[in-house]
Amino acid sequence: MENNSLLETYLHQLHLPAFVQYYQSFAQDAAQKNLDYPRYLLALVEYEIQTREQKRIQRRIKTAHFPMNKELADFDFSALPSLNKARILDLTRGEYISKHETLIFIGNPGLGKTHLAISLALAACRQGRRVRFWTAAGLVNELLLAQEENRLHRFIAMAHKQDLIVLDELGFIPFTPNGAHALFTFCSELYERTAMILTTNLQFANWIQLFGDERLTAALLDRLTHHGHILELTGESFRFRQRMQEKDI
Repeated sequence: MENNSLLETYLHQLHLPAFVQYYQSFAQDAAQKNLDYPRYLLALVEYEIQTREQKRIQRRIKTAHFPMNKELADFDFSALPSLNKARILDLTRGEYISKHETLIFIGNPGLGKTHLAISLALAACRQGRRVRFWTAAGLVNELLLAQEENRLHRFIAMAHKQDLIVLDELGFIPFTPNGAHALFTFCSELYERTAMILTTNLQFANWIQLFGDERLTAALLDRLTHHGHILELTGESFRFRQRMQEKDI
């Protein structure tokens, strides 16, 4: 027991929590299977590494501030036959992130734009990428507050440290002139430096309704679409179909 206590003390000092928790059960398993010491140690080290990686993934997902987790496996592609499933699956590889490109999901409410955005962002987290999620209104509020407190530069510098920014629900609420300029500044600073995913219910021709300034809107669209992948979703709202199915039951 004294040896075990000393061993666990050393393992704690070396920051090996999985070793502390599982070295005895792994030792028993190794003895039953007649594994030699190196193979026992290898199994324990592999488990420690796997445990650490899972914790890192969970931390990245937590710091991304997703409103909920949405998996691509749960997305009903059959309901949107015009959407290229193979292309979406290819995007999970994250090459657009390495190239600092933008994905823009356009479509009416209820078609799964947010679901797809979160699914791709979750895939990025699992690849070791740093991700941050905002609604458009939430981001603008934070930008304006940062501006009032003279820390806008620090706020944007924080965004630069992310590998992927998700901007959801662009189009539901028009911005004040200050809000429009703050969002333009944010997106311009990220241009060609940080990948983005945007979801919007408005066609590009209607974005002036959001920003209220034709030149600013054109300049923003020019930046977002320069290295952009535009994916348009058409079909019937998932939520509407679900309500109709519930009524039929």
